[in-house]
Amino acid sequence: MKNSILYAKIKESFLAVLPVSVIILILIPIVGIGRSDTINFLVGIVFLVLGLALFQIGSIASTVSIAEDIGIYIVRKKSIAIFIFVAFLVGFMITIAEPALWVLADQFKSVISEPALIISVALGVGIFVIIALLRILFQMKLRTLFIISYGLLFSIAFVVSLFKPEFIPIAFDSGGVTTGPMAVPFIMSLGFGISHARGDKASQEDSFGLIGIASIGPIMSVLIMGLFVTPSIPIMDTSTTFKGYLVLNIIQMAIAILPFIGFFAVFQIIAFKFSKKRVIKILIAFLYTYVGLVLFLTGANAGLVNIGTYIGRYFGIEASWILVPLGMLLGLLVVSAEPSVVALNRQVEEISAGAINRKFMMVALSLGVSVAIGLALLRVVTGISIWWILLPGYAITVLLTFFTPNIFSSIAFDSGGAVSGAMTSAFLMPFALGASDVIETSNVLLDAFGLVAFVAMAPLITIQSLGLIASKKHARRIKRQEDDEIIELKG
Repeated sequence: MKNSILYAKIKESFLAVLPVSVIILILIPIVGIGRSDTINFLVGIVFLVLGLALFQIGSIASTVSIAEDIGIYIVRKKSIAIFIFVAFLVGFMITIAEPALWVLADQFKSVISEPALIISVALGVGIFVIIALLRILFQMKLRTLFIISYGLLFSIAFVVSLFKPEFIPIAFDSGGVTTGPMAVPFIMSLGFGISHARGDKASQEDSFGLIGIASIGPIMSVLIMGLFVTPSIPIMDTSTTFKGYLVLNIIQMAIAILPFIGFFAVFQIIAFKFSKKRVIKILIAFLYTYVGLVLFLTGANAGLVNIGTYIGRYFGIEASWILVPLGMLLGLLVVSAEPSVVALNRQVEEISAGAINRKFMMVALSLGVSVAIGLALLRVVTGISIWWILLPGYAITVLLTFFTPNIFSSIAFDSGGAVSGAMTSAFLMPFALGASDVIETSNVLLDAFGLVAFVAMAPLITIQSLGLIASKKHARRIKRQEDDEIIELKG
């Protein structure tokens, strides 16, 4: 790996993390956070920056580089059985390796068993990756699939709410974090490979939308699990040390990554036949990915979780009215530090040949997430039911698909899965949990959980709205050009 590439990625990662870090550093003396937690935060930021840089370099050269080849292979085999098996295995394993899910599972560990949550979510993703890829193969309209899937999803959610209402926010949060920095680039590349192998005019457009579909599965699976499991009242644990998180992440990420390396090895033998030199490069890239994930997760958990909890508790006691605007400010800044957002924006710009600019995407995503965090904190302060926001939000989302160009709808649903990643789970979630824990009228299970779900829903509305505006401007421009041509002809 060339030093110039590493330097560029470290600089990019540092600039992404800098804005939210500055705000936290300003808040630390106000809140009165102790010296040890402040040091942990500063070390955590260093880990975050290095981890994000190494992860981006490694994932592009490992998971992303082989995903497109896998997609092309399973289409060319012309076997539905192989297609379904590989699609499920890919969805399941890429979810097990997803850092954002591990961060959320750590947040939920006092509420529901970590292994149970992770396995349930992975099963849901695996099933819906099959559905997402079959849609590309059989050219089913994305809007139709979303209407059917969300109709079924909300029907199940209604039944669960009658018996275990506290599982509704947990389930929707699980769907939000599933598609993070591991899943987003891999699933998109896999879809692009399948679309490319199909080889028609709509192939580029069909390579989007997979993330949005895949994120529906874990919501359903966790809702169904909720019928058989009773969650506990969450405990705000701030006792885990930096060393403890590092050791834990070394073990957990090895368990997550090794099956995926095995999966690559099997495909190398039966399909890829890569040269020895390329195999070595891919294995080294997997090592960078692994080290990057360990550093990133350690920095996020050890550096941000406690800080987020303390800040939330402080303002929950001293000035609960400031939680909403402060949350909106943090939401505006934290998006740029999400590795899955960086990966999504890069791939959208590449696949669209620059037609959709990554800066344009980032502004739209930041604004949407800012509003989402504000609504989530409003629930913590007032106790408004999650249904008052989820139902209208998703109704608007589905309605917009009838008016927005398909490419923008597809990207919007992909963006929803990407923005709600490890940074949201590691800092904003503890921020809401800490506030809810000290506000007497707030129920942590019902009011604090659901924040990630709102974050995931926000881009569905903002990106589609911007797409609708852009398409209308384009139509008016064409109309003016046609009118000018008519005038010239008459003249």
